[in-house]
Amino acid sequence: MKILGLDVGEKRIGVARVDSSTRIAVPVSYIEVNGNEWQELSRLTNVHSTKFFVIGLPRSNEGNETKQSLYARNFAKTLTEKIPGAKIRFQDESLTSVEAESRLKTRQKNYEKGDIDAEAASIILQDFIENFTEDSIKEEPLPGIIENSAKKVAKKARLNSKKAIESSKKIVKKTRKNLIITPIIIVAVIAAICAGIVFWYFNSLGPIVKNCEDNRCPDVEFTILPGDSVDTITNNLAEAKLIKSPFFFKINLKLSFGDAVLKSGRYILNQGMDANAIARILSEGADADVFSFTIKPGETIFDIKKNLIALGYRAEEIDEALHIEYDIPVLSDKPIGDTIEGYLFGETYEFYNNAPVKDIFETFLMGTNKIVEENNLVNRFADQGLNLHQGITLASIVQKEAKTADQPMVAGIFLNRLSQGIQLGSDVTVSYALDVLNPDRNRDDIAVGDALQVDSPYNTRLYAGLPYGPISNPGLSAMEAVADPTDTDYLYFLTGDDGKMYYSYTEEEHNQNIRVHCQVFCNVSL
Repeated sequence: MKILGLDVGEKRIGVARVDSSTRIAVPVSYIEVNGNEWQELSRLTNVHSTKFFVIGLPRSNEGNETKQSLYARNFAKTLTEKIPGAKIRFQDESLTSVEAESRLKTRQKNYEKGDIDAEAASIILQDFIENFTEDSIKEEPLPGIIENSAKKVAKKARLNSKKAIESSKKIVKKTRKNLIITPIIIVAVIAAICAGIVFWYFNSLGPIVKNCEDNRCPDVEFTILPGDSVDTITNNLAEAKLIKSPFFFKINLKLSFGDAVLKSGRYILNQGMDANAIARILSEGADADVFSFTIKPGETIFDIKKNLIALGYRAEEIDEALHIEYDIPVLSDKPIGDTIEGYLFGETYEFYNNAPVKDIFETFLMGTNKIVEENNLVNRFADQGLNLHQGITLASIVQKEAKTADQPMVAGIFLNRLSQGIQLGSDVTVSYALDVLNPDRNRDDIAVGDALQVDSPYNTRLYAGLPYGPISNPGLSAMEAVADPTDTDYLYFLTGDDGKMYYSYTEEEHNQNIRVHCQVFCNVSL
């Protein structure tokens, strides 16, 4: 069901819309009150296919109707006359324009007064839709006002307090007649305690600073992390001096917002907001303030560094984060002092804007740790005679050498060569060795023959065994290939000019495959 929300003013009418299936109210526009407002409202009913309106009904701080309330009621009556069949619901509201302007300021957006009205209409409509069910709709055009839970509690508390006072007066008269002093004292104490609790409750829900003028209430950045409990969030709010009492905040949250969830994200709040305003903002969720960052299988730390610099990060911060000794189990076999090359598992994660590079890398490292544990890679690498660091190192070569379907065979060939003491002879390790010397090199500056002779512990053309460490960040398929390689007697492979993999048992067969299948691809620059 589609519904329009209206924030009715004498100069402008803010308009918002919502669909009961999505339950997220959004601002639409505003209408100037100049005599043509009824025609414009009629047009909006056609555009949005609805004659169901929710109109904000202003209330004073004490919960009483005001002169503006009467104006809204008269407007609603005229609306039913101008638009036959219109259904109206009233929604109590107080200071929604103040909250709307605060939201627009937070978004750092240029806005007009009409934009404030439209935003206020969306706040009114969101309050309504949170308690709305289609079964609650009745036929009468002007049903009663829907009061929110917090005001009901306040009204009930005032009535109870009044009853307590009247009750104590009756007891006082009775005790005077009977010259019994002690019960009077007890009742007076109880009444005072009750009144004190009620006062304390409502005072605790008020803003830290009542009047935010002359910049006395600067913006406070507040973050809710995924998985934070309500207790953690309310305690953090109190520590940030944004609420007075975590205990009463939680009670009011339950009474006013029911099962609403405080959503993770980064928010801009201030001490001029009361508990209801803060709870509403946190339950609606933060504006988009995040970015996605992807590491692809086979990317190196040099690729990742370029991508982070493109996002605005400093090279110095990235280099420092690459050499931090992170306390994560997956790094237990990594030599101290080495970079985290090989351990940044390919994935896409979202981060808050300006998140430290250390936090970004830590997220990817935790993802790698999870992959290793879920796939029992430590034990499966051990079955191949490799520790975790060696398994990841070999997987990083397999990732660069072969497509997914060919990776188990290539892993089996490399393991055969390792067991027989034959050099791996992988050109991709030579390419990485050159990158370590100069990440910004021109690949055409050095001939293939000279490149193959570069003196580096990563050059498996010169040195037997595994290279010094991983040469890329492998994906799961490459790690699975090393953990469960194809059982084969092949010792050589190459990728032909047609993109297919060719295998051989001897060096002579391998050279023949090069002559027949790899005249172009086997001579590209490293």
